Amino acid sequence: MKSILLVVHPTRADAIALGKELARVLADSQYKVFTNHTDLIPTATNFEKDPSADLAIVLGGDGTILRAAELVRGSKTPIIGINMGSVGFLAEISKPSVEQLLKKIKSDSFKTDTRLLLKYEVIRDGSEVASGWALNEVTIERSNTQMVELFVQIDDRPLSRWGCDGVICATPTGSTAYAFSAGGPVLWPSVNAIVLLPLAAHALFSKPMVISPDSRIIIDIESDSAEVSADGMRKFDLERSDRIRISKDVETIQLVHLDDSVFTDRLVAKFKLPVEGWRGRGA
Repeated sequence: MKSILLVVHPTRADAIALGKELARVLADSQYKVFTNHTDLIPTATNFEKDPSADLAIVLGGDGTILRAAELVRGSKTPIIGINMGSVGFLAEISKPSVEQLLKKIKSDSFKTDTRLLLKYEVIRDGSEVASGWALNEVTIERSNTQMVELFVQIDDRPLSRWGCDGVICATPTGSTAYAFSAGGPVLWPSVNAIVLLPLAAHALFSKPMVISPDSRIIIDIESDSAEVSADGMRKFDLERSDRIRISKDVETIQLVHLDDSVFTDRLVAKFKLPVEGWRGRGA
């Protein structure tokens, strides 16, 4: 590795302080250091001016990792998240010291997970008017107090009409985010699938579904208005008769873990699950 991207949470003092320390230590070790916030880490180079990095280190939480994904998508730059707050699913559970992190970087001893992305296109009057991608989820939701009317199709076959608050299409990564809070299933990151989850649907059948990552989801808007959102950040206003096509993206995101902890451990830590009395491996 020759270059490192530091992505910092702009309002967390501890993230900014750690970013400044990392920038200094990495530069002393002959790494070129980039950042998305040169106003906070002035010794680093603006990433937008030279978009190349061998590793992205994220100082914040899962939301900051979503911001980092925007910066590195398409570059194959792996992301390692250093959690500065509560336990997240994308960021590391325990914050390493600067010395530990530098040792890991120099030895290039990382575990990498490949994470599926979703893409979407909005078709209006036969033409594409918007497109985007998501690491966690693509949602189509009401834009006012009235429920939205949606006609959902999978693999060019009709599934159902739903009068609902919206629909979530989530990746395995996003299954522990918005989709989980809405009653969806938890998918292990290694499971290659998409979660389709209606929100407060007025229908006899409105259960969460796990479908093939190679399936294509089409949602037609039958209300006057709605909104499509990717990871809660990239949004577009929808109109009646708009068609949204959702499928697996050709790009992926690489997430790095410093230790040997598995997803089960992160699940237990996040929800403080009762595991007392476990006898250990092979018991």
